Amino acid sequence: MRRRWLIGGAAGFLARLRRDQRGNTLAMMAAMMIPLAGLSGSAIDMGRLYTVKSRLQQACDAGVLAGRKFMIDSNSSTLDTAATAQANAFFTNNFKAGWYKVSSVSFTPSKTSDNQVSGTATATVPMTIMAMFGIGSKAITVACQAQYDVADTDVVFVLDTTGSMACLPADSDDDCSTYVGQQVSSNAIVKYSRPGDSALGASSGSVNSSVPGYPGSIGFYVPEKSGSRIAALRTAVVNFYNTLASTADASTHIRYGFVTYTSTVNAGRAVMDISPSYMVGGSGNALKTWAYQSRKPTGDYVLSSSTTTRSASSSANCATSAIARNPSTLYTYNSSGQATETKAVYDTSKSPNCTMTAYTYGPVWTYQPVSFDVSNFLTTASVDDPSRVDNGTAQWQGCLEERNTSGGTSTFDSNALPADLDPDLIPDATSATGATSWRPMWPEVIYGRNYDGSSTTYGSTANTTSNGDTTNIATALSYFNYAQSGIQNYLLRAGWAVCGKPIRRVATMSQADVTNYVNASDFRAIGGTYHDTGMIWGVRLLSRLGIFASDNQSWPGRLPPNRVIVFLTDGDMAPSLAAYGMYGVEYFDKRVTNGSYANQKAYHNARFLAECSKAKKMNVSVWTISIAPSVTTEMQQCATTSAQALYTTSGGDLSAKFGAIAKQVAMLRISK
Repeated sequence: MRRRWLIGGAAGFLARLRRDQRGNTLAMMAAMMIPLAGLSGSAIDMGRLYTVKSRLQQACDAGVLAGRKFMIDSNSSTLDTAATAQANAFFTNNFKAGWYKVSSVSFTPSKTSDNQVSGTATATVPMTIMAMFGIGSKAITVACQAQYDVADTDVVFVLDTTGSMACLPADSDDDCSTYVGQQVSSNAIVKYSRPGDSALGASSGSVNSSVPGYPGSIGFYVPEKSGSRIAALRTAVVNFYNTLASTADASTHIRYGFVTYTSTVNAGRAVMDISPSYMVGGSGNALKTWAYQSRKPTGDYVLSSSTTTRSASSSANCATSAIARNPSTLYTYNSSGQATETKAVYDTSKSPNCTMTAYTYGPVWTYQPVSFDVSNFLTTASVDDPSRVDNGTAQWQGCLEERNTSGGTSTFDSNALPADLDPDLIPDATSATGATSWRPMWPEVIYGRNYDGSSTTYGSTANTTSNGDTTNIATALSYFNYAQSGIQNYLLRAGWAVCGKPIRRVATMSQADVTNYVNASDFRAIGGTYHDTGMIWGVRLLSRLGIFASDNQSWPGRLPPNRVIVFLTDGDMAPSLAAYGMYGVEYFDKRVTNGSYANQKAYHNARFLAECSKAKKMNVSVWTISIAPSVTTEMQQCATTSAQALYTTSGGDLSAKFGAIAKQVAMLRISK
């Protein structure tokens, strides 16, 4: 009975258990706890592995980027010590020891055969929940590589080549002024013949024989001190080229352009190569003449006379004349700038009865603006000087007078700039006024008048002697020519009318091209400092809408190139009312000041900053470098950012500054 009851009871219990499912969940959970724990642990530990690997990759990338940036030895087959240290430091800063209890962390940077930096990073990640299932720690390995890569880039160097660049970097303004003045007064300024340059602005390197740049025209420069600023500049420019070239891969396109500036810019060949119609007097331009502060003969005066007598048989026999002219016209002067005439008086009451007086005449000059035809001046090697009556000649060296501007203002709208500040404006060759055309500088026909050394004592417009032709400096400073005769030995030495090295349009250049440009015999220091002249032409070279647009367009199938201006100077703006430059002679022409002479420097600075603003609006990255104890406000404002306004007081440091800019121009990126 008892056994039957036990069997029956058990069957009843199971039946009841089957019917009552309230306890089944607990049993099932207990049975599935182990596989659920495995799945959860796998998700948690796999998430940790993924997070650690991502951070390890980031740290590896940071390490090789730093290693490539700080790599200084490009010749060794192994990574240099400095680069290795920086790579390790950046890796460590981005992957802290003990993070997620990771162990056995290592990072090994190395140098690749193509001068880049690669790296391998490893770390061991401990398992947590999965460790209960007998799964041990996992090792993670990542690889990385960095290289400097340069996007297609156009770089224009705008370089101060004024007289002070011949001084030492450490020379004070006073020391440098004294030195330059001594070179002028002691006649130590060097006179040289300009070289023949096969690429004076032409992007193709070809020479157009109808435009200026002929070898043999005369230039001057201040003798350079050993270790001068301009010598340091030459080295720095070549260093920039080498630094940038070493970062570029084979597919990168880099082009360079050069603008050397003083009170003007030698851009004539570059403009004429694009179109002679852009110049007043050029083929296709409606205007053939331009007015210069010059002189013209308006009368004759007697230089000397001598009288002799003789006997004559008749009045006709007595009458002798060496030159015949209409009394209302001027004499025809000979190659010495003189005219002669002999007048005879027949008087029978006297014995001898024939009195002959020989007269030597000189011209009476009126000093004022005079319009001259410039068409032959642009297209021939040498022309007669129309401001002289002797056999004086002139040859265009390529420097320009600017097109029309708005004078007497320090406020400019970047959306409505005057013609000379608008880098996109194409000249209107049909204009009868030449408002948007450039004009050739012609120092041989420029004359000052009644100037005694101060800025306010220019006087009358006429005189009755030939002071403009004198070789006496004291007299010549009353009425003086800027480029002729004996005066040339003073005024051009003093930098009153200079024409520097021709600009170089934006083009692909080799290291030899760059080296030859900055080491040419006409890459010299002389003249005064006008920052606006250099910046105006630097921005013009990079305009994709202006006359040089064809030079800086994108390569086929590629994005537009980055554009960079590297602007170097050794001083503050220093315009002169008496110098003849890109805006004529300011005291007379008043093109910048509109007669408000006291504001001349402020107006030039405003023009400079207006052009800097235009460059930045065009997405041109502007760097300024000053060889000075500090950076001026204008150089800081001109640069794209405050970090791009640099200065140096040593020649050796200048090369390092240029190298630093080149590295910033290059774009560092992860390649793998």
